Amino acid sequence: MATSVVTPFKHADHDHGHCVDDALAQAERQCRQRGVRLTPIRRRVLELIWNGHAPVKAYDLLDRLRAERRSAAPPTVYRALDFLLEEGLIHRIESLNAYIGCGSPAHPHVGQFLICEQCHAVAELDDNDVHRVLSAKAGELGFLVSSQTIEINGLCPLCRDPSPGTATGSASG
Repeated sequence: MATSVVTPFKHADHDHGHCVDDALAQAERQCRQRGVRLTPIRRRVLELIWNGHAPVKAYDLLDRLRAERRSAAPPTVYRALDFLLEEGLIHRIESLNAYIGCGSPAHPHVGQFLICEQCHAVAELDDNDVHRVLSAKAGELGFLVSSQTIEINGLCPLCRDPSPGTATGSASG
């Protein structure tokens, strides 16, 4: 199977408003289909995560929520994050202890994340070949893989060549 780009790096003319709207609409559909509630606070946390294409930390989310709702507390944010993770609507970037929206929450997948060291943008890949190879190598050592997340650091196309029109990727998602 070929590598699937779940969420590409965004290029200069990316329609971010459309991107956020699509993510929220997808989340609402998915929650409705699964019979779970996307409460206003869960929806708002998801929206805050999608407001940028860089990973966001829980306490940054809390600060943004407190600007809107003085009563927002850490358990509120962590419960919302737990729900969003469980439903596959977001991913946790372990190395940064931060969260990013999932570009394809309706399709369960393992994630390979390309993290820009300069602007902190993240692209998400889903490559089953990588998953299979690592699982096989682990199995050779008698290790059974229960979950797998790969994080690769480097420079995104815009940071490598900041001149207009040089970035690759899709405006959707």
